[in-house]
Amino acid sequence: MRVPIEQKESIRCLENVRQSTDLLAAPGRCVHIGDRESDIYELFCLAEEVGTHFLVRTCVDRLAGDGNHTNADEMDEVTVKGLHRIKVKDDKDDPDEALLEIRFRKLRILPPIGKQKKYPALTLTVIHAQERGTPKRRKKIEWKLLTDLSVQSRNDAVEKIE
Repeated sequence: MRVPIEQKESIRCLENVRQSTDLLAAPGRCVHIGDRESDIYELFCLAEEVGTHFLVRTCVDRLAGDGNHTNADEMDEVTVKGLHRIKVKDDKDDPDEALLEIRFRKLRILPPIGKQKKYPALTLTVIHAQERGTPKRRKKIEWKLLTDLSVQSRNDAVEKIE
């Protein structure tokens, strides 16, 4: 049984978008940034409805395109658009570096199957940053982001990743 969004802890994310948008005179200049707990389809729709933007780290492999595949399927076909080096710390808190392969693509993302009558499909950009190689003393970096912001270049993607 599916629990309605109104009965979930994640309703707070939607309330935060509404409240912050109400406080701003220019919601189009606001970007709601969230971790995987903010990977909520209702949030994406609400942001569009109130004229604001979002950038979230995603954890859901959503249906994409015509609904016969997922965004991960589509991203597997995307070539690397560039590289980006970042500073990180290893398991012992020592400085390290990671070289990220950057991929991005604008996709038609569908609502979850149980919500397709209530919410529209959205055109969003998926950004993947995956570490090249295997680090010795830490977990390999693999970030998946979803946004309604424009991403036209490697620099645009790096800006969102940072």
